[in-house]
Amino acid sequence: MRVLGIESSCDETGVAVYDSKQGLMAEELYSQVELHARYGGVVPELASRDHVRKILPLVDKVLRACPCVDGQPPVDAVAYTAGPGLVGALLVGASLARSLAVGWGVPSIGVHHMEGHLLSPMLANEMPGFPLIALLVSGGHTLLVDVQAHGQYRVLGQSLDDAVGEAFDKTAKLMGLPYPGGPQLAELAEQGDPTRFDFPRPMVKKPGLDFSFSGLKTSVLLTWQASDQSEQVRADIAASFQQAVVDTLTVKVKRALKATGHKSVMVAGGVGANKRLRAELDATCKAVGVRVFFPPTRLCTDNGAMIAYAGWLRLKRDGIGSSYDVPVKARWSLEDLS
Repeated sequence: MRVLGIESSCDETGVAVYDSKQGLMAEELYSQVELHARYGGVVPELASRDHVRKILPLVDKVLRACPCVDGQPPVDAVAYTAGPGLVGALLVGASLARSLAVGWGVPSIGVHHMEGHLLSPMLANEMPGFPLIALLVSGGHTLLVDVQAHGQYRVLGQSLDDAVGEAFDKTAKLMGLPYPGGPQLAELAEQGDPTRFDFPRPMVKKPGLDFSFSGLKTSVLLTWQASDQSEQVRADIAASFQQAVVDTLTVKVKRALKATGHKSVMVAGGVGANKRLRAELDATCKAVGVRVFFPPTRLCTDNGAMIAYAGWLRLKRDGIGSSYDVPVKARWSLEDLS
């Protein structure tokens, strides 16, 4: 089966084709970073309009890279992000996906954005087995999930305020780093001393697996305002903040492994590309005899490949067909898929 995947949940337009025999055949990704940089954050209406402008050319480019039989539909199914995300942006991808599926006479399916991220490490050469712990860390979500099998998810913990990616972006902004701040802060942290400032590790001394990053962000703000705001101080604060986040995530992952007894961890989402987080989780998991899996760095951010792959798995299992309605959800719990 060959599946076209379309991702348009926020500020990146992703299109890809996944083939069950050949793997990922083609992928294209357009980022709206330059469009939103002047506003310091994503403007939903502008995001929707830019998806409209970019999505069809990307679909055309991806399909041209995938040879097909004359007279036959170019794909066997169409998958699209149905939520969670910005409703206007979601509707752009969903409307096009449903229209293409009806026109070609093939099935279509709405994919949960975070399930796409969760499954993205499986696009690498080595696939982890179930059950496992999934750590999903992005600009909009921080989740620890008990994954018993494909489609069987139980959320063990989540952020009570800012998602970890959001905390990175806001911390970078308060120190004057350009948008998008998260990657800028992580790059700056490589030049700093992670031990110079002793920032709090939120909620690690409390039982449970939930997260909170608002207090950490406030601590950074107060430290920055009281400093001389030199370039070295900026780098040291960035490194110390990043280390506090990494330590917090690592403690919670170890706690989740102990609670479940699982022997595998998958890490996905935009923050999953963070070098420090990868190194610390890899070392921690090796020390306790657990395997950790990451997606390729390019697949950590939103992309069409993860949607195509997740859609293929869903269609293979459930055989869901097309309809003329276009349901999307701004909010959608991962547990609703179970």
